[in-house]
Amino acid sequence: MPHPSFRPSWHPRKAHRGAARFRRRRRPSFGIGLVLVALGGFLGTLAALRLNSAEPAIASVEYALTRRAGDDLHARFGFCHSGGGRNCVVDGDTFWFAGEKYRIADIDTPETHPPRCAEEARLGEAATERLREWLNEGAFSLERIDRETDSYGRKLRVVTRGGVSVSMALVDEGLAREWAGYRRPWC
Repeated sequence: MPHPSFRPSWHPRKAHRGAARFRRRRRPSFGIGLVLVALGGFLGTLAALRLNSAEPAIASVEYALTRRAGDDLHARFGFCHSGGGRNCVVDGDTFWFAGEKYRIADIDTPETHPPRCAEEARLGEAATERLREWLNEGAFSLERIDRETDSYGRKLRVVTRGGVSVSMALVDEGLAREWAGYRRPWC
C-alpha cells in the first residue's frame, strides 16, 4: 500500500484542480466582458445611425414635437406605391414619416385612390408630386392640433417650414383647398 502522502499525478482531485485553473485562465473577467458589451452597443448604435442617415435626425418624432425648437425633422421622401412605408407620400395630404402615417390637418386635396373623374386624377397626381417635392426641400416641423388622429388612425398635423404651412403652397397652386371640416367634390 502506498504511503498516505503519496498521490499519483493522475489522481482525480488533482486533475480536477488543474482543469479548473485552466478554465479560469481562459475566461475573461466580468469587467472586461462588461466593457466589450458596452463597446458593442455603442458601435451598433453608431452603425444604425449611419445606416439610417435618411431617417429623421433625431431619435423620436414625438420628442421633436414637444420641443418645438424649429424645423428639425427631415428625410428623403419617395412615393408609397402600395401599403405603408417609411418615408413616402401617399397622396396630396397624406404621407408616412419615420414609420407613422400623417394626414395634413388644414387642407383637402383631390383623391387619388380612386379618383372620381379625370380632372380629380390629374390634380391629385400633381398634389402628390408637389407634396413630395416640398417635403424633400428641407427640414420641417409637425405641429399638433386639437385632435391627435383622424377616423383612419392617421396622425393629424400641420406641416410647416419656417412657420409657413405646406398647405399654403398647395392652396396657392390650386392643388388643395383649406379644410372646411368635410370633403367637397373635385369633379
